[in-house]
Amino acid sequence: MARAKQSESSAEGRTDAIALLKADHRQVEEWFEQFEKARDGDHRQQLATQICNALKVHTTIEEEIFYPAFLSATGETDIHHEAEVEHNGAKKLIAEIEESSPDDEYFDARVTVLCEMIKHHVKEEEQSGGMFSKARDSDMDLDALGEQLEARKSELEGDADDSDDTPTPRGQKEGRQPGRMARGSN
Repeated sequence: MARAKQSESSAEGRTDAIALLKADHRQVEEWFEQFEKARDGDHRQQLATQICNALKVHTTIEEEIFYPAFLSATGETDIHHEAEVEHNGAKKLIAEIEESSPDDEYFDARVTVLCEMIKHHVKEEEQSGGMFSKARDSDMDLDALGEQLEARKSELEGDADDSDDTPTPRGQKEGRQPGRMARGSN
């Protein structure tokens, strides 16, 4: 089987698709850890919002770009379909979290369950023999996909940034707090 065209970070400063997706995973994991430690309701709300927004952007770029390319290159329908079903479950829980607040007695439980769902999903994507290793073993052009993912991610975050005065997770804008994400991104 052909080996995917890729590099974790190419000489031109580009990030391949898998490196970009893994970076998203690490960021959300960090925010989940912060959520578990946070005691202030406003801070917990902010973190939950950041997590939900990041996951909405991440699932969108995976579903629109990475997953179709993966399925086309590998023919791995079982892995693809399971990932899509996991995304659908996460999106339903994200919607419930967005409609609630720390005052809701189920808020913490929803965020905790979302965390567990995402940990499972990430493990399945990143494990040996999982989606990412099969993508690396395929003929996917992971550098080109990384560029597409980054462009779409920036577009989605830009749309969200237009609707709120908070920066995107990938960068800061003048006068804004680092690590804050815009509300309402897809």
